[in-house]
Amino acid sequence: MGTIADRSYDFLSEAFDAAKASKAAPVKMWTRGVPVDEASKEQLLNTARMPFIYKWLAVMPDVHYGKGSTIGSVIPTKGAIIPAAVGVDLGCGMMAVRTSLSASDLPDTLAPLRLALEKAVPHGRTLGRDKGSWSDLPAATAEAWSALELGFTRIVDKHPKLAKANTANHLGTLGTGNHFIELCLDEEDRVWFMLHSGSRGVGNAIGSYFIERAREDMLRYFINIPDKDLAYLPEGTEGFDDYVEAVEWAQSFAMANREVMMRHAVDAAREVIAKPFEAHLEAVNCHHNYVAREHHFGENVLITRKGAVRAAEGVMGIIPGSMGAKSFIVRGKGNVESFCSCSHGAGRVMSRTEAKRRFTVEDHAAATAGVECRKDADVIDETPKAYKDIDAVMAAQADLVEIVHTLRQLVCVKG
Repeated sequence: MGTIADRSYDFLSEAFDAAKASKAAPVKMWTRGVPVDEASKEQLLNTARMPFIYKWLAVMPDVHYGKGSTIGSVIPTKGAIIPAAVGVDLGCGMMAVRTSLSASDLPDTLAPLRLALEKAVPHGRTLGRDKGSWSDLPAATAEAWSALELGFTRIVDKHPKLAKANTANHLGTLGTGNHFIELCLDEEDRVWFMLHSGSRGVGNAIGSYFIERAREDMLRYFINIPDKDLAYLPEGTEGFDDYVEAVEWAQSFAMANREVMMRHAVDAAREVIAKPFEAHLEAVNCHHNYVAREHHFGENVLITRKGAVRAAEGVMGIIPGSMGAKSFIVRGKGNVESFCSCSHGAGRVMSRTEAKRRFTVEDHAAATAGVECRKDADVIDETPKAYKDIDAVMAAQADLVEIVHTLRQLVCVKG
């Protein structure tokens, strides 16, 4: 194990109930200098008790309690997969592109740019009506859907209950919650576009469907598990194969969703920014909520990254802060102890309900001063103080990634 001084991570057993931890796979935590809530520790130990965990869990510094499994965890498995650990926003992730613009090329007033982005990309929703979807498909969306449609048809042929999921009408749309589109400046005052979204309604439908199927299998075969969210699909079964096919398709949908959305966002910006510009420089598009087959320590395994980014050596990634903090374009160092992973953001320090109870509109306005964004009560749950200190998060994972660019927001559109 080495001494604490020899390593950049800690074992959960060193700071928690050692007796409980002794019954589970090791849990390695890159969390020095950042808070970790007790509920997350319990949740991590429950996951680590599953018999198909490969070697250990890796925990990123943005760790916090989550629905299904702990956000900021890397779960390697052999012989089984846990659908609730992958979750329902399959393929959720980030995309960023550097433009040929500099800060001096931007208009003095950024409100028209925010309004243009909000108009160009469907986002949010209202009670009884999904305003965050397309009524008429733009050409870019229709083209992207044509490459995905056959794969979805194959999935629906096996699982007809998924037929009514929102598909093409959600492709190239933002969604709700912490999903966002931002215009940022880097350390050289160069302009970037950055966005955060996933597989939208169809990913939710696929994830929810297979989570329920795994739970039903546990009951059918009298399999006892410490938490219903740890219900799993054994490799070699039809359910496992169908899930892998569906989740890989949803992850492709999520990747395309971000690409289409970025195209619409950039086109909208061109209507507001007078200077012509390119917007394909240093493009990065990465998942942070997904499962993949990878090779680690000489074996082929399944890696579920629940709020974590692949950080293999030389691989580029994106680690956003909150809507009032810095974000980072990073390059992976290929740290094998973390299964070549890093955090996906800052990580929450409180629930959305607690943030709305604790902070006022005035608090939020002060925390987002200088950023052209919504400052009303409906976005208080996303206020910067609801998240961990991004500098502390980056310090805790200095052996996982190197910082290539540091971004600061000028415009933020929330879902």
